Amino acid sequence: MPRLDALIFDLDGTLADSIGDIGVSTNEVLAAYGLKPHSLEQYKQFVGEGAENLVIRAFTAAQGGDWKAGPAPSFPAPLSTLVEAYRVAYEALGHRHSTPYVGIDAMLDGVVASGRRMAILSNKRDDFTKHLVRTKFGRWPFVDVRGEREGVPRKPDPIAAYELALELNVLPERIGFVGDTPIDMRTAKNASMVGIGVTWGFRTEAELMASGAKFVLHRPTDLLALLG
Repeated sequence: MPRLDALIFDLDGTLADSIGDIGVSTNEVLAAYGLKPHSLEQYKQFVGEGAENLVIRAFTAAQGGDWKAGPAPSFPAPLSTLVEAYRVAYEALGHRHSTPYVGIDAMLDGVVASGRRMAILSNKRDDFTKHLVRTKFGRWPFVDVRGEREGVPRKPDPIAAYELALELNVLPERIGFVGDTPIDMRTAKNASMVGIGVTWGFRTEAELMASGAKFVLHRPTDLLALLG
């Protein structure tokens, strides 16, 4: 493995245990349309590809459909209305249920001490991403923090990752892309970065390896041992 001079982190499921806010918000919208809620464990399967896909999967499953096979034939309201309702509910929580995973503080402190530069790339909407990082991770010097932005394709498209590589001033192949979902590992592969999967988040080691992870970590401080 080449020396890694910088790291790009996913946010939800990697740095932040945010499934509570995501699940509570989506269940609130489901209830407004008379549909039953999902468990937080189920939401770990729905997330990773932006709010629109989250809402499609949650409403498809709540109506008895196979969310893995595709969206339900119809929804109780236009999809844009449902997504906006989710975003309103999510914003109202103010990241009340989101916290750093145990060991993240020590991990980030160690990365900073090693002299490596850091950035964050999420498929969460950009303003929500920045607010969560500012309120929960504000003491660490991330070079840049980016979420879903209009006109920029979401992960696993590599464009946003390439933009961050320029900000970090590091070649893509010398950047570790750290995330908890197959989407993150595919992003790393598409951007010629080193995919580093983590199992404390939303998906399993088997899913991460099948999606191209070069390494899989089981505790946040394992990253420091990997960096050497």
